[in-house]
Amino acid sequence: MLTRSLDKAKEAYLKRDIEASRRAHNEGPVGEGEPHKSEQGRYIKSLVYGGLDGIITTFAVVAGVAGASLSSGIVLILGFANVIADGLSMAIGDFLSTRAENEYNAAERVREEWEVDNLPEGERREMLELYEEKGIPAEEARTIVDILQKHKKAWIDIMMVEELGIVGETESPLRHALATFFSFLAFGCVPLLVYIVSRFVPSVRPAAFAVAIALTAATLFALGALKVRFTDKNWFLSGIEMLAVGGIAAAAAYGVGELLSGLA
Repeated sequence: MLTRSLDKAKEAYLKRDIEASRRAHNEGPVGEGEPHKSEQGRYIKSLVYGGLDGIITTFAVVAGVAGASLSSGIVLILGFANVIADGLSMAIGDFLSTRAENEYNAAERVREEWEVDNLPEGERREMLELYEEKGIPAEEARTIVDILQKHKKAWIDIMMVEELGIVGETESPLRHALATFFSFLAFGCVPLLVYIVSRFVPSVRPAAFAVAIALTAATLFALGALKVRFTDKNWFLSGIEMLAVGGIAAAAAYGVGELLSGLA
């Protein structure tokens, strides 16, 4: 069990606060809530990127339809078609890629286990070379490897990371897919909210596109800021960056819609 609070250690690092970092490392064993929080954190990336893709692609559809001066009904038809179809596509892609990665990692671990059992000297030599390449003197590297050879699981775990760059944790393909889909669905509907309202409140229709722009911009900034949970960048700059990316996509879609408006 870790004898530090990882979240507080990260927060201290971002502030470059040495005293806070020392306190985080000396707080004692992490409580029972920490592993659960870590488990949830695995899916933040799927939630954030699913949401970003959902809102950007849907708003691009809205902007394209607005550029072509089509009705709000067309906005809703194309918008919801995009949310469902692209959301499912992203979720399926996330599921398949995560499962393929898990299968690859499992196969590589089986291979490493076989090599450790049948070619221990070769694996020992590889580990010595890895440590020596990191600048550890040969004698000290031998001491480390001698210790690790007595603990097979630790030996294999380290070989997986150092030799193959594979971290041992297995991700859930289904949970990643569900996180991606529902995030895409929820955030993808943001640019459509005002058009849904305008169906019941006609007076909103003239300002629908402007309101959609404002809602989308605010959500893009918030998602970009949330992204710093796993990038450790400045939250404000991250929000502005995501807002700019979404703006470029929307401007391009609007321009194409206006250019081709005569075909509608």
